[in-house]
Amino acid sequence: MKVIGLTGGIGMGKSTAAAAFRRARLPVFDADACVHRLQAPGGAALPAIARAFPASVSERGGRLVLDRAALRRAVLGDPAALRRLEGILHPLVRRAEAAFLARARRAGAPAAVLDIPLLFESGGRRRLDLVVVVSAPAGVQRSRVRQRRRMDAAQVDAVLARQMPDAEKRRRADVVVRTGLSRHHALRRLRRLIRELVPAR
Repeated sequence: MKVIGLTGGIGMGKSTAAAAFRRARLPVFDADACVHRLQAPGGAALPAIARAFPASVSERGGRLVLDRAALRRAVLGDPAALRRLEGILHPLVRRAEAAFLARARRAGAPAAVLDIPLLFESGGRRRLDLVVVVSAPAGVQRSRVRQRRRMDAAQVDAVLARQMPDAEKRRRADVVVRTGLSRHHALRRLRRLIRELVPAR
């Protein structure tokens, strides 16, 4: 089974690419969704987050609940705090990822996709057969992020500062999918890529 990494900066079109892989009936592991589950009320990451960032977690109805805004304020602009949070989340995500790949292999999938925003930053390249990077011009990226995430310019800058520059991601990629021209153009490229990776079954 081929293990494909899918990555790209915020607002670059990763969700569109992941949906194309799913439509081709390839299993996709969404690292962001996994983190969301880990941080949901009663989630597995909350006891450790409460110890590291007590002001960001409270107890309601017998369950731990995360104040996401408080946690964001605690880590944005503080590299040491961000490393503490990543030290909590990354091992849990890797465990979920390993279980996902095991299920995909048992199901006989010809390929599986790991959708990981910080793939290069977290050293994930080593465990992949191929890396697909989605990319768009900086102006398009910023416009998408501000529209969809309702972030101001300073918040966008803080998120982008945490991510590897797009040019470096493209340099490290095996395949680059340009998403700044049109959705149709990007999807056509993705469908061609999927046909190359996974011959008709």
